[in-house]
Amino acid sequence: MAEFGREDLRGSTFDWTDLSGSTFRAASLSNVTIRGTDLHHVKMTGVELWDVDISGEVSGLRINGVDVTAYVEEEMARREPDLARMRPDDPAGFLEAWDLLEELWDGTVERARRLDPAQLHEQVDGEWSFIETLRHLSFATASWVHRAIGGDPAPWHPLDLPWDEAPDDQGLPRDRTARPSLDEVLEIRRVRQADVRRVLEGLTEDSLAADTTPPDGAGWPPPRPLAVKECLSIVLNEEWWHRTYAERDLAVLESGPR
Repeated sequence: MAEFGREDLRGSTFDWTDLSGSTFRAASLSNVTIRGTDLHHVKMTGVELWDVDISGEVSGLRINGVDVTAYVEEEMARREPDLARMRPDDPAGFLEAWDLLEELWDGTVERARRLDPAQLHEQVDGEWSFIETLRHLSFATASWVHRAIGGDPAPWHPLDLPWDEAPDDQGLPRDRTARPSLDEVLEIRRVRQADVRRVLEGLTEDSLAADTTPPDGAGWPPPRPLAVKECLSIVLNEEWWHRTYAERDLAVLESGPR
């Protein structure tokens, strides 16, 4: 095991690095950005935690002995009453959730159209631009519906955008320099949305409870059996939260030059 003592590692980047089981003593983690990273079974004692912003899947979070998970979930439900509809258990619930998402996204797209087209490529606080967000959702649909459920080993469009930390050896598209117009990405997205709707309209209790048949070849998700319900739930989750982030960033862009 490597040991680092009194090292200056400021500004370092750790990509696909396994730090599980590590111990940090008297270390400075100030101004650290953590993305797409597992923080399972982490114990922090004697820490100073100031101005920390956490977004993601949070469960079993205890602060000074108090489990705040339920409070966070209740507050989120208060702020976003429709969030509970993104956790359906039956075919009708999945279709209702998709109806709501399409309606909400139509409003968000219309809001985006009121901005200068160049602003739709602008990132706010290092997050994805509006165009990049739509490209990522296209990738998510291709991955979890076309590949995982439909069995297509490589369903991606060249403009699809995986998450930033995606591996380089899985044959995924990753053109971060592309600057397609809003209408270009919407054309791809509408086809993908229609495909999701067809899957949801054909759902039965049995097909929702079934497992997928893994496609051949590398890609995302990895070629292993997955629960159909899990795949569709991931799509709903991606659509809900990325729209939430898009609305947040559109508000910043609407406020004028930063």
